[in-house]
Amino acid sequence: MIKIGVIGYGYWGPNLVRNFSEIPEAQVVAVSDLDPKRLNLVQTRYPTINTTTDYQTLLADPTIDAIAIATPVCSHYELALQALTAGKHVFVEKPLTKTVKQAEELIATAEKYNLVLHVDHTFIYTGAVRKIRELVAKGDLGDLYYYDSVRVNLGLFQTDINVIWDLAVHDLSIMDYIFPLTPTAVSATGVNHVPGKPANIAFMTIFFANDVIAHLHVNWLSPMKVRRTLIGGSRKMILYDDLEMSEKIKVYDKGITLNGNKENLYNTMIGYRTGDMWAPQLEITEALRVEAQHFTRCITQGERSLSDGHAGLRIVRILEAADRSLMEGGRPVKLDWLFGKGINARTPSIQEPA
Repeated sequence: MIKIGVIGYGYWGPNLVRNFSEIPEAQVVAVSDLDPKRLNLVQTRYPTINTTTDYQTLLADPTIDAIAIATPVCSHYELALQALTAGKHVFVEKPLTKTVKQAEELIATAEKYNLVLHVDHTFIYTGAVRKIRELVAKGDLGDLYYYDSVRVNLGLFQTDINVIWDLAVHDLSIMDYIFPLTPTAVSATGVNHVPGKPANIAFMTIFFANDVIAHLHVNWLSPMKVRRTLIGGSRKMILYDDLEMSEKIKVYDKGITLNGNKENLYNTMIGYRTGDMWAPQLEITEALRVEAQHFTRCITQGERSLSDGHAGLRIVRILEAADRSLMEGGRPVKLDWLFGKGINARTPSIQEPA
């Protein structure tokens, strides 16, 4: 059994404690938070879990195997580095770090000590996203055309990161998981409507090879919550609505056909194809539960994390480039230099959760 220490019991920490506490493979033995009132909540619900305002107590505890970090992004690097140096496996909330350099250092440290560095890209553990990956891998969509997403809600306004780092990171991690492509460039525009706060609305365009394109709309100032994504291909298209209760994924057998001489664009005729729609059956286990079990198997059985440090690094690279584009008025920032030589210089995910 893997013994877990959790640092941070604010917005996401309670979900981590609940899921790790309810799986047989793990036991949460301690929680640290700077707010004593939050620790009182822990003690009320989980009387057997030790609590402290000093996270160093968790790092110094030889019985703790892994540290789960659910704190603001600005603290991820320092906490994760200290945990790894103390010989603890690390489960860290998204995004991995604030900079590419910090992410690279965490990866190097984890590899040095042969420890698991896992980033909480929760959505790739949902039944919906895993089904989409399956459909894309089987070629059901045909040639990929686009990824078009709207992810908006009212709040929560952050102080240390903008809306791209808060919300777009979800779509970036989903694309990283389901697309067999690596982005080549990114463009981002956005504004802030609250003085002294980072951008609260933003639009991102991510460019891939073969004319594949992605567009992300993220917003903290929306009157309603929307989580809707369109994924288009030459054969079929997918509508993914995470807020739908029963049919989160709808697969449409719709598209276009091109008739005529491809060499003569004026003679090309466009036909419209309309077929059936079907909603595949999905795994309904809570994503964080699946992820928690996967993390423990990475430690005990040597599985490769689907959202390891390298996956986290790829996302931070794009986020950094997006910030640069944002500051330069939306100018596209090339990403090929960030990924080294060749568009496919990425680490593939090699194992699915059981």
